Amino acid sequence: MSPITHFLASWVAARQVADNPRDRLLITAAGVVPDLDGLGLVLDLANRALGRPETFYYPEYHHFLLHGAPGCLAAAALAALLARRKLRVALAVVAVFHLHLLCDLAGSRGPSPSDLWPIYYLAPLTRNPMWVWDGQWPLDAWPNKLISIGLLFASFAMAVRQGNSFVGLFSRRADAVFVGVLRKWSGRVDLKGRLVGKMGGE
Repeated sequence: MSPITHFLASWVAARQVADNPRDRLLITAAGVVPDLDGLGLVLDLANRALGRPETFYYPEYHHFLLHGAPGCLAAAALAALLARRKLRVALAVVAVFHLHLLCDLAGSRGPSPSDLWPIYYLAPLTRNPMWVWDGQWPLDAWPNKLISIGLLFASFAMAVRQGNSFVGLFSRRADAVFVGVLRKWSGRVDLKGRLVGKMGGE
């Protein structure tokens, strides 16, 4: 799935288990960290654009360097080192990391039916075991879009109820403005619903 979907899923999880901004940031970041091994795409495109010898870092290393148990353990250890609630955050990081792997296993196929993305669970130490699912849907398929939209609306609903959103990971001031706008919109929708309900009950 896309990094945006992973980000939203990790944020929703972090908001449920972490009671402070630092721990929420660590958990959310851990759900996106595995995709750092896809940054080779930038080098591949740059080399192609500049006429240099063609490289294949993205297909060679994406889903290999950080999409395994060693990457998970490293992320959990680093998060525990920086977290306020160390054990809780470490366990949450393990959970969102594996959620990332599950989502990729379900919906990260390329354009061709044979272009499946496997998970090498002990990578980069070894390519065994290799997990692959032949029902994997494409990265741009409707299930991924539906999941992303659902997570986005869940994030909005949580922001309205709890007073902060994923925007707060980057700027608390911007988050206050963002949540204020969401609450204003939510109030309008709620008011319309009450008016309709009142009119229908008359």
